[in-house]
Amino acid sequence: MRHLLRALGVRGNIKSPTYAVVEPHDLPGLAISHFDFYRFEDQREWVDAGFRDLFAAPGLKLAEWPERAATVLPTPDLRLHIEPLEDDARAVVAEALTPRGVALLAGAA
Repeated sequence: MRHLLRALGVRGNIKSPTYAVVEPHDLPGLAISHFDFYRFEDQREWVDAGFRDLFAAPGLKLAEWPERAATVLPTPDLRLHIEPLEDDARAVVAEALTPRGVALLAGAA
Protein backbone atom coordinates (compact mmCIF):
# COMPACT_ATOMS: atom_id res chain seq x y z
CA MET A 1 0.00 0.00 0.00
CA ARG A 2 2.93 2.28 0.68
CA HIS A 3 3.82 2.32 -3.04
CA LEU A 4 0.24 3.23 -3.98
CA LEU A 5 0.09 6.02 -1.41
CA ARG A 6 3.41 7.39 -2.67
CA ALA A 7 2.13 7.24 -6.27
CA LEU A 8 -0.95 9.21 -5.17
CA GLY A 9 1.33 11.92 -3.75
CA VAL A 10 1.46 11.15 -0.04
CA ARG A 11 4.74 12.44 1.40
CA GLY A 12 6.42 11.93 4.75
CA ASN A 13 6.19 8.89 7.00
CA ILE A 14 3.56 6.35 5.93
CA LYS A 15 2.75 4.19 8.94
CA SER A 16 1.09 0.81 8.71
CA PRO A 17 -2.39 0.92 10.26
CA THR A 18 -2.02 -2.63 11.61
CA TYR A 19 -2.39 -1.57 15.26
CA ALA A 20 -4.41 1.62 14.82
CA VAL A 21 -6.64 -0.05 12.16
CA VAL A 22 -6.89 3.24 10.22
CA GLU A 23 -4.37 5.90 9.23
CA PRO A 24 -5.60 9.12 7.58
CA HIS A 25 -3.73 10.91 4.79
CA ASP A 26 -4.76 14.27 3.40
CA LEU A 27 -3.88 15.46 -0.05
CA PRO A 28 -5.18 18.67 -1.64
CA GLY A 29 -8.74 17.81 -2.63
CA LEU A 30 -8.55 14.17 -1.48
CA ALA A 31 -8.92 12.62 1.96
CA ILE A 32 -7.51 9.09 2.14
CA SER A 33 -8.28 6.56 4.86
CA HIS A 34 -5.95 3.54 4.89
CA PHE A 35 -7.41 0.59 6.81
CA ASP A 36 -5.77 -2.65 7.87
CA PHE A 37 -8.27 -5.19 9.16
CA TYR A 38 -5.67 -7.88 9.95
CA ARG A 39 -6.36 -7.69 13.70
CA PHE A 40 -10.10 -7.15 13.22
CA GLU A 41 -11.89 -9.90 15.17
CA ASP A 42 -15.38 -8.69 16.04
CA GLN A 43 -17.80 -7.18 13.53
CA ARG A 44 -19.18 -4.94 16.32
CA GLU A 45 -15.83 -3.15 16.32
CA TRP A 46 -16.87 -1.66 12.96
CA VAL A 47 -19.77 0.29 14.48
CA ASP A 48 -18.01 1.04 17.77
CA ALA A 49 -14.99 2.53 15.97
CA GLY A 50 -17.13 4.78 13.74
CA PHE A 51 -16.00 3.13 10.50
CA ARG A 52 -19.50 3.38 9.01
CA ASP A 53 -19.17 7.17 9.18
CA LEU A 54 -15.64 7.09 7.73
CA PHE A 55 -16.73 4.96 4.78
CA ALA A 56 -19.78 7.19 4.18
CA ALA A 57 -17.62 10.33 4.01
CA PRO A 58 -16.12 11.52 0.72
CA GLY A 59 -12.63 10.37 -0.12
CA LEU A 60 -10.57 7.34 -0.98
CA LYS A 61 -10.74 4.28 1.27
CA LEU A 62 -7.97 1.69 1.00
CA ALA A 63 -8.42 -1.56 2.91
CA GLU A 64 -5.92 -4.32 3.57
CA TRP A 65 -7.31 -7.68 4.71
CA PRO A 66 -10.88 -6.66 3.74
CA GLU A 67 -12.10 -10.26 4.07
CA ARG A 68 -11.82 -9.88 7.87
CA ALA A 69 -14.53 -7.21 7.78
CA ALA A 70 -16.43 -8.50 4.74
CA THR A 71 -19.85 -8.62 6.41
CA VAL A 72 -19.76 -4.93 7.31
CA LEU A 73 -17.77 -3.33 4.51
CA PRO A 74 -19.69 -1.66 1.70
CA THR A 75 -19.15 -3.03 -1.80
CA PRO A 76 -15.94 -1.46 -3.10
CA ASP A 77 -15.93 0.44 -6.37
CA LEU A 78 -12.58 -1.12 -7.23
CA ARG A 79 -10.71 -4.11 -5.94
CA LEU A 80 -6.96 -3.93 -6.45
CA HIS A 81 -4.90 -7.10 -6.34
CA ILE A 82 -1.26 -6.17 -5.71
CA GLU A 83 1.37 -8.87 -6.15
CA PRO A 84 5.04 -8.34 -5.32
CA LEU A 85 7.53 -8.99 -8.10
CA GLU A 86 11.31 -8.90 -8.20
CA ASP A 87 13.24 -5.73 -7.33
CA ASP A 88 10.41 -4.07 -5.36
CA ALA A 89 8.17 -4.01 -8.46
CA ARG A 90 4.45 -4.76 -8.15
CA ALA A 91 1.84 -6.18 -10.50
CA VAL A 92 -1.56 -4.55 -10.04
CA VAL A 93 -4.84 -5.91 -11.35
CA ALA A 94 -7.88 -3.65 -10.98
CA GLU A 95 -11.37 -5.13 -10.89
CA ALA A 96 -14.47 -2.90 -11.12
CA LEU A 97 -17.33 -3.99 -8.85
CA THR A 98 -19.76 -1.08 -9.29
CA PRO A 99 -20.80 1.27 -12.10
CA ARG A 100 -18.60 3.94 -10.48
CA GLY A 101 -15.68 1.48 -10.57
CA VAL A 102 -16.29 0.83 -14.27
CA ALA A 103 -16.24 4.59 -14.89
CA LEU A 104 -13.05 5.00 -12.87
CA LEU A 105 -11.29 2.28 -14.85
CA ALA A 106 -12.55 3.72 -18.14
CA GLY A 107 -11.14 7.11 -17.14
CA ALA A 108 -7.77 5.58 -16.28
CA ALA A 109 -7.36 3.97 -19.69
